[in-house]
Amino acid sequence: MEKFKFLKKSNLSRLPTTVGVYAFKKGAKFFYVGKAANIKERVKQHKDLLGLAKEIGYIKTNSEIEALILEAKLIKKIQPKYNVLWRDDKNYFYVAITKEDFPRVIITHQLKIKNCKLKIDFIGPFIEGTSLKRALTYLRRTFPYYTSKSHPKGSCLWCHLKLCPGPDPVKPEYQKNIKSLIFVLKGNSRKVLNDLKRRMKKSSLLREYEKAAKIRDKITSLERVIDPQQIPGRAEAYDVSNIQGEEAAGSMVTFINGRPAKNFYRKFKIKISGKPNDVAMIKEILSRRLKHAEWPYPDLILIDGGKAQLNAALRAINLAKPSYRLGLAKFGNIRIMSIAKKKNELFIEGRKKPVLLKTLPREMFNLILQLRDEAHRFAISYHRKLRKKRLLPN
Repeated sequence: MEKFKFLKKSNLSRLPTTVGVYAFKKGAKFFYVGKAANIKERVKQHKDLLGLAKEIGYIKTNSEIEALILEAKLIKKIQPKYNVLWRDDKNYFYVAITKEDFPRVIITHQLKIKNCKLKIDFIGPFIEGTSLKRALTYLRRTFPYYTSKSHPKGSCLWCHLKLCPGPDPVKPEYQKNIKSLIFVLKGNSRKVLNDLKRRMKKSSLLREYEKAAKIRDKITSLERVIDPQQIPGRAEAYDVSNIQGEEAAGSMVTFINGRPAKNFYRKFKIKISGKPNDVAMIKEILSRRLKHAEWPYPDLILIDGGKAQLNAALRAINLAKPSYRLGLAKFGNIRIMSIAKKKNELFIEGRKKPVLLKTLPREMFNLILQLRDEAHRFAISYHRKLRKKRLLPN
């Protein structure tokens, strides 16, 4: 298990501002363990516990999911005094996985399931139900599973969301998914990734290319869940520039491995007319971009704006004509987000609440700001060029 790094209470300013797990310690004993998106800020909020502590320990993680799982492992292993005192049957959460041909995955408060005679594996305890549900939703995209005893004959709502294996799953494949899910929830995600990579290589050598491609998509999806700091290699950012709707211009900038790739930059002269409407303009730009299947698809799409702009981008993708969607199944793996300038809030597809940019790891923080600023610069420069051209005498 990962080791804590310790600081004396007088050195709280040196705590990291990244996601991870923290612990309060007095002498040789830990008396509380928690997780946080921003370790430094969260520790400062524990005023009563700080008064008791001599040292603060921390472990940085790559994601909230990794922190959630590590927190559960640590609480189970070291049984910190205040974690145990605050525990009752309704405080902690467990993931229950039934032992049957097609196991079900259930969140429960207790180490038993009412009216269930099956043997069950329990994983936990987890402190935050909201974080656990969000983590399982992300993992379910990689390893679809059942939550109920029976499935309708046709597709269900979860099937359409790609969170369900459907009415007729292949038993060995389903059981592999569940086994992998259990390993990840117990903190062995690296083992799962290595196994998937071996399976992909084997399928490729056997020229089972479709099977290899499906495994590759699982690898990509899981890597993004457990290590979101590693922004996929290709990122596109979009912005618009206009004055009261006049000479409206749009930009698409591309970064590869964190660096601008200017040969892939694209500019758009906005075609819609009428009152200025940034949301409609973003939708137009994305719709036009999707017509170019010959342009490589990105791993990340960043839109300048808030929730409305994010929804406009998602609508553009959902409404793209089938003839333009060559290989667009890959869009299921693309991370789509928008950034609102006023509070530097990041709106992410699939998440109800925005994330404050300052709470992200420094590498991700810097990359998103660079993408946003470069898209803004490129849009303004093209808008000015269009204005200058219009104002020049014939």
